[in-house]
Amino acid sequence: MNMSLAHLVALRELARRGTMVAVAEELGYTAGAVSQQIAALEKAVGSRLVTRVGRNVVLTDSGTVLAEHAVKILSAEQSALDALRAVHDDVAAPLLLGTFGSTAAALLPPVVAAAQRKYPHLALSSRELDVDEAATAVQRGQVDVAFGLDYPNSPMPRTPDIEMITLRSERFGLAVSSGAYGIRTEGTIDLREAAEWNWILPPAETQFGRAVRIACRQEGFEPIVRHEIVDTAVSLALAGKGLGAAPVTDMMIRLNSSVPIIRVDLEQEIGRRIVLIRLAGSETRPTVRAITDIVRAAVDPASTAAEKI
Repeated sequence: MNMSLAHLVALRELARRGTMVAVAEELGYTAGAVSQQIAALEKAVGSRLVTRVGRNVVLTDSGTVLAEHAVKILSAEQSALDALRAVHDDVAAPLLLGTFGSTAAALLPPVVAAAQRKYPHLALSSRELDVDEAATAVQRGQVDVAFGLDYPNSPMPRTPDIEMITLRSERFGLAVSSGAYGIRTEGTIDLREAAEWNWILPPAETQFGRAVRIACRQEGFEPIVRHEIVDTAVSLALAGKGLGAAPVTDMMIRLNSSVPIIRVDLEQEIGRRIVLIRLAGSETRPTVRAITDIVRAAVDPASTAAEKI
């Protein structure tokens, strides 16, 4: 049996994406070329890996089993390459870090600076992601590790192949303009006092939007959402103009710190966790281990341990 790594990549992506066309788009091949790779892999292992159902193909039981092992084999290959580069204790491989708005602004610069200082041969690059798709991007190999957000009342889905490391916990307050709703100075209110306020929130289908709405419902009201905005900097700008209240954390405020807002703390503990997402077992890769340590130190210099969840 002689399995090609390229053929295993095609099978792994077929298991993840479901169609030959989607695999072809991801890998830069034609659908016909992907089909030929799967056929060659079937010949190599002597077992049928896909079957046709209507116009689509689905994995057979053998295909499902091999796809699961393909993930492990390809991960081991990457670990081996990293280990070879680190023979002389020199972390010197490419690593792609997934970021989103507030982490890109607040955390990426110190992470890049620390990486350049400590591991000058680490080829660190970044890619902005939809934060709700961060775990999927890691699973699909689109990035090596990624920042993510986890909300206690609307948690990120857990899967066996993903590991999340808590970096920091933050509490939400509300950003309003001076004078709005009688607020002129910073202070603390009960969330229920904002039941009749206008709100600026992300859409309900986002994890952030869902988490805030759940918190409000737990206090007996539905927020009056006047403006559905995904971009935190824009939400802060609207709040600063008196158009409503926007949920904020300290790190979110850094995205638009010049906006004249007042942050009102809440008696209720409504929070989020900033996490680092990586493939389970990927700590064997020197680059992943190095960036994990760098990120932890950048987020919390006093941290000596991170919580795996």
